[in-house]
Amino acid sequence: MFQSFAVTARPEQGPPRLAALRTEMAQAGLDGFLIPRSDAHQGEYVAPRDERLSWLTGFTGSAGFCAVLPDVVGVFVDGRYRTQVKAQVALDFTPVPWPEVSLGAWLKDNLPDGGKVGFDPWLHATGQITNARKDLAGSGIDLVRSPNLVDRIWPDQPAPPMNPVKAHPLEFAGESAASKIDRLAEALTAAGNSAAVITLPDSIMWLLNIRGSDIGYNPVAHGFAILHSDAKVDLFMAQEKLGVSLGDQVRVHAPETFLDAVAALQGAIQVDLGTLPQVVADVLQDKIVDAGDPCALPKACKNPAEIEGSAEAHLRDAVAVIETLCWLDDQNPGSVTETQVVTKLEENRRKDSALQDISFDTIAGTGPNGAIMHYRVTEETDSLLEDGHILVLDSGGQYLDGTTDITRTIAIGEVGDEEKACFTRVLKGMIDMSMLRWPVGLAGRDIEGVARAPLWAAGQDFNHGVGHGVGVYLSVHEGPQRLSKVSHVPLQPGMILSNEPGYYREGAFGIRIENLVVVQQAPTLPGGDAERAMLNWRTLTYVPIDRRLIVPDMLTHAQRDWLNAYHRDVAEKIRPRLGADAQVWLDAATAPI
Repeated sequence: MFQSFAVTARPEQGPPRLAALRTEMAQAGLDGFLIPRSDAHQGEYVAPRDERLSWLTGFTGSAGFCAVLPDVVGVFVDGRYRTQVKAQVALDFTPVPWPEVSLGAWLKDNLPDGGKVGFDPWLHATGQITNARKDLAGSGIDLVRSPNLVDRIWPDQPAPPMNPVKAHPLEFAGESAASKIDRLAEALTAAGNSAAVITLPDSIMWLLNIRGSDIGYNPVAHGFAILHSDAKVDLFMAQEKLGVSLGDQVRVHAPETFLDAVAALQGAIQVDLGTLPQVVADVLQDKIVDAGDPCALPKACKNPAEIEGSAEAHLRDAVAVIETLCWLDDQNPGSVTETQVVTKLEENRRKDSALQDISFDTIAGTGPNGAIMHYRVTEETDSLLEDGHILVLDSGGQYLDGTTDITRTIAIGEVGDEEKACFTRVLKGMIDMSMLRWPVGLAGRDIEGVARAPLWAAGQDFNHGVGHGVGVYLSVHEGPQRLSKVSHVPLQPGMILSNEPGYYREGAFGIRIENLVVVQQAPTLPGGDAERAMLNWRTLTYVPIDRRLIVPDMLTHAQRDWLNAYHRDVAEKIRPRLGADAQVWLDAATAPI
């Protein structure tokens, strides 16, 4: 199994570790210490060595941070994790709703007489520290650089990952590394920048057409890179990882030499302050040009080979999901557990030789567990799928030609009318987003409300974005594109995103429906403005949506037509790839409404 059901953190472990940390703080002359989720590379996902936040607090979510003071501890989490965090941390740790409550505001409330709060400058992005210092101006609270105090008290901290790197074939990448380096170097020159510092692992993987396995479920390797305007790249990565040829444009150095190389740079240096570690900014000082990661937007706009590879990966992935749903419907309510569903789904995915890994821990939350947005089932939480439950099944695969991410919400036995009504509202929003056309230049924040409107009309909403960017055999969460209230990056052709509205009622049930979609040019409609360029979506995911949970009378004619057409496409594209039993199941699952 790629996925483990082991319990990785327990609330009772937190208090003694917290006491040890406070002792270190006192010895260092600090009144506080910050523990982020991030590592030195500032990606969303971290290796076991860097799970400091989880080790200290018990909270295992993929975003958040902790602020430890002498008498209080705040665990800052966004809306996705506010149910989860309450079950994972001890009473010594206080969940803080973030970003509604900023770090600066919280520190001012809890250190009214001022003080020194330490942070590891490798683990905090420059933008985070700058914003916090602005909030703290005049408060008497100083953020000061510090050695990592958690590392001092973590006796069995894992070693850094040293897994081998492999080449990513051109047939899947669609563009050579040399071509990518050349065109990004040209952009640096045109902007008057002499180099760019790159810390995000997935950006380095994309640029050099390589993949790694330093982080679970993410085919990336740890390293740093400097891209120069003369089309040369300095890669700072452990030599033992590199058993592949990187070409004449790439020079390999030991990671320990990275800061010295940064210090030697001359001219204007392009960086992304949102991901640049503070320690690197300290070295660069006034050479910094905050123009973003040069790989981010080119990586987000997939080329034809990447799009078609992703489309094919989704068709094969659909077979695994549908075979699992067929099996699940053949089980009696109360006879199957969440871990059995996860195991069956992984077994079906593993039948595809192109599968390299799953793309994240499969979320299989039944009944109340479905209301935990990023629920991870363990040996201790494993629950039966009982009559009247609805199951949130969110999963994905890492294939050589694409990364998948799909959520389906499934009826177990006879489901109540309230659950069906909520499901149908979520479906209406998902369909409305799928049908949307919008003018070129709009960002995710401009259109994401379309998917929320049916819930808003009923006084309901959900605390996560409508969608996130997705890589191609890279990270399942990829920026800069998002369908989010805070996303200002204009959507462009080739960007792959999720379309996943949901609804969650704590202690009762959860609902989420997710397809992956890719931005494309929309054809001009009869009577439309020929000069007004428009965009729309191409759907990549083809798996039936549970008809048993739909209240047909709540759908508009257009929504019903979209759903029936989608199910016709599912049957046409996937049925020939299925076994006989799954074909029969699919025929019923895609019948018109």
